Amino acid sequence: MADAMTSGPVLLNDPLRNKGTAFTTEERRDSRLEGLLPAAVETLGRQVERVLGHLEAKPNDLERYIYLQNLCDINETLFYATVMSDPARFVPIVYDPTIADACLQYGHIFRRPRGMYLTRHMKGRFAAILGNWPIRDVRFICISSGGRILGLGDIGVNGAPIPIGKLQLYTACAAVPPDCLLPIHLDIGTTNATLRADPLYPGLREEPPTPDEVDALVDEFVAAANSVFPGVCIHFEDWKGSDAIRLLARYKDEHLVYNDDIQGTASVTIAGLTTALQIKGEKLVDQRILFAGAGSAGIGIADMIVEAMIDEGLGKDDARARISLFDVNGLIEQGRKDLNPSQQAYARDLKPTKSLADSVELLKPTILIGVSTVGGLFTEEVVRNMAKHADRPIIFALSNPTDKAECTPEQAYGWTDGKALVATGVQFPDVEIGGKTFHPGQANNFYVFPAVGLAVYATRPERIDDKLFIQAARGSADQVGRSDRDKGMLFPRQENILETELTTATRIAEYLFDQGRATVERPPDVRAWIEGMIYKPAYGASRT
Repeated sequence: MADAMTSGPVLLNDPLRNKGTAFTTEERRDSRLEGLLPAAVETLGRQVERVLGHLEAKPNDLERYIYLQNLCDINETLFYATVMSDPARFVPIVYDPTIADACLQYGHIFRRPRGMYLTRHMKGRFAAILGNWPIRDVRFICISSGGRILGLGDIGVNGAPIPIGKLQLYTACAAVPPDCLLPIHLDIGTTNATLRADPLYPGLREEPPTPDEVDALVDEFVAAANSVFPGVCIHFEDWKGSDAIRLLARYKDEHLVYNDDIQGTASVTIAGLTTALQIKGEKLVDQRILFAGAGSAGIGIADMIVEAMIDEGLGKDDARARISLFDVNGLIEQGRKDLNPSQQAYARDLKPTKSLADSVELLKPTILIGVSTVGGLFTEEVVRNMAKHADRPIIFALSNPTDKAECTPEQAYGWTDGKALVATGVQFPDVEIGGKTFHPGQANNFYVFPAVGLAVYATRPERIDDKLFIQAARGSADQVGRSDRDKGMLFPRQENILETELTTATRIAEYLFDQGRATVERPPDVRAWIEGMIYKPAYGASRT
């Protein structure tokens, strides 16, 4: 007879072991579940069928998000079986764009904790507190301060769904085993006075500390995480821009860390650019690039484009000279006195202007990349100016959620007579121009970071660098077929995202082996080796 602490209601309340109506007759008898479940013994597939019916009855995607997160708290296997049954359908629900609404309302829709919540007041005790996590083999921690969530700004602990959702996509898209994933929110306070006044806000009601204090907190956290979970990879997500750039530079050469907002966003952007330039039959080094937005995402993309241009044989100074930045205060030029060091590297000897349309006219870019979070910034004048100087302008309006997009694909195609190559940060519907149907690309980081996670999980490197993310970009671009390119698609189809991620992860793993960075022995067949490690949502033998 099973012990009462590992059977009966305790078993039904354990999301890792619970099978619900899939417990067999024998398991019900042996685990003291008789009488606690209805008589039918169902397959996992039948349970998924019921879940899909529940989801269809929900009035909107936020309610579907809430339902799915509750399901994950009850039966993790069933949650992943559902999400992985149709990733193209469910990724937008468990992550972007629905997660923006979930973050805005987090304090009001909060049901139960997931992952861990550290605060600045725990300083000096991080290692002991991380030891409260019941699993020792943690391979990945995704940590956020909530300082810059999507296009929503500083929302403090209301950003906790972000690391949760990111790690769920590690599994849903790339089948990284969920047991080894730990989402953490580091609550340093928030500048958002409205949230601090909300009686249901679940975080610290304090202003954030100084950058030096933030650095001290994160120093202790990084040391504690590596002590408690040796070999862990720390994924920084949605930190305030200045913190994000500074912290990545602080740790990337000494620890296994990366920042998806900087490196992942840059990688998926380069993936889209690679496909677009292959369609045009042109090289990256021959482009003129203008960024609308010069925060952590813009700088991160620019820096990685420079690395990619260097790979194509260009010197660093020449590569930077092909890139210009524009922010809320106008074109970034040498006369500006408000630039941080990362922006100063791209300050050019240009005439000052606060008009994006005039900047396009002046610089004649072939590529326009929006990471501004200013909805509608790419006006008709801006886009038509692009089309005057490029036969097939590349226009990436990457800000999200949807209302933050610099323009819609319909606008970009319409104002260029269907000539533009377009990507956005969220998925928009197909557009018909002149009897031709275009499928705009979604430059979503889920093409990159889950594959990075799977490759790192398999190879266990001690460090990762920007060149790894360039390999990920090229691995994604190579999977866009000719017929899809003819429809304007710049990224692989989402219907079979696991296959896409496996292919990209294999390329990343081979790069790590080639560079001597993997800490495990190279197998004869890297892809088959990785396939043998992936998570498959299925009920195993009872753990009671």
